[in-house]
Amino acid sequence: MDKFEKTNKEFEAAVSECRELFEKKLHDYRASWRILRPQSLTDQLFIKAKRIRQLEITGCSLVGEGIRPEFIGLINYGIVGLIQLERGFADTVDMSNEEAMSLYDRYAQEALELMKRKNHDYDEAWRGMRVSSYTDLILTKIERIKEIENLSGATLVSEGIDANYMDIINYSVFGLIKLKE
Repeated sequence: MDKFEKTNKEFEAAVSECRELFEKKLHDYRASWRILRPQSLTDQLFIKAKRIRQLEITGCSLVGEGIRPEFIGLINYGIVGLIQLERGFADTVDMSNEEAMSLYDRYAQEALELMKRKNHDYDEAWRGMRVSSYTDLILTKIERIKEIENLSGATLVSEGIDANYMDIINYSVFGLIKLKE
């Protein structure tokens, strides 16, 4: 197995873990996240990334959960963000669990395909990075999303919110992989 195949397998395993949790939460709460407006979703991503950074800096968790669950949350909320961009927010839960899982799988596959292309071009550079760098890059992507939202999407040269969500997902998957090593 070459290095790219290894990364693809690790990526798929990490996303599978995230998917399993997402599906269980759908069972418990249905697609309650459909109510989240874009800014609220961005803030949810922000608090997860800030918590990772705080744990990295202090090494202390008073609620007993570590960094790993927060990366999983970033991946799942990143996929929710992509779904919300496509569908818009709703006032009620207007999506079946089956439809939500189908959309989850579609966007998870798109994230994998993007990672494969970028990983080829960057020749596995992510493996030489520190997990804390992924955290900082994720926080940067979230700040960019906030600015795009503040501009009502009227950017001059920037990638859209969807590209930032994809990068958040992929950096978070890299974080999960690195934390497992």
